[in-house]
Amino acid sequence: MKDIIENSLKKGISYEAYRSLVSDFLTSGKSTGIEQSEALLDYSMLNDRRMKRLDKTIQLSEETITTAKSVQEPVTWLVLSEGWCGDAAQTLPIINKIANQSDFIDLKIVLRDENEELMNQFLTNGGKSIPKLIALNKHNEVINSWGPRPSFATKMVQDYKEKHGQLDADFKQDLQVWYNKDKGADTQKDMLTLL
Repeated sequence: MKDIIENSLKKGISYEAYRSLVSDFLTSGKSTGIEQSEALLDYSMLNDRRMKRLDKTIQLSEETITTAKSVQEPVTWLVLSEGWCGDAAQTLPIINKIANQSDFIDLKIVLRDENEELMNQFLTNGGKSIPKLIALNKHNEVINSWGPRPSFATKMVQDYKEKHGQLDADFKQDLQVWYNKDKGADTQKDMLTLL
């Protein structure tokens, strides 16, 4: 697995480069990822707008800022993502703001579909769910992982699947409403466990 991680780290890009990459794809009428469809393009455009808004509006708690600033050992947060992913659009701006609070947290983003070997090491219930954050120590050893969504949202998904068998458009709408009301608080709480 060390080789897989090393190869993915070489392809890792900054949050700013990721945002530019997604925008460049949209300019050419595409979404990131192997599969291309009108729906994925629509999701990507919506998520691009969400991330722009969250980049401007998300506020970190004092606890989050203090904890991030207290990190004294180098750590890399390697995140698997794609531009069409709604959960990534809601959490990556927060993850980026937290990483920016510390001189010791290096955030690198890679595209899921271009890093299948890495993704296959970090499946969620057998699926390639993203975003997936892999926390690495200074020796690039895995010390923790997180994702694809904050704890409360994960519980929402589990409860809905138990009751309805699968996620549908109504649930996805409810999940986005929850994200908007939560304003990143649950994601921050989860990130504190990684610091």
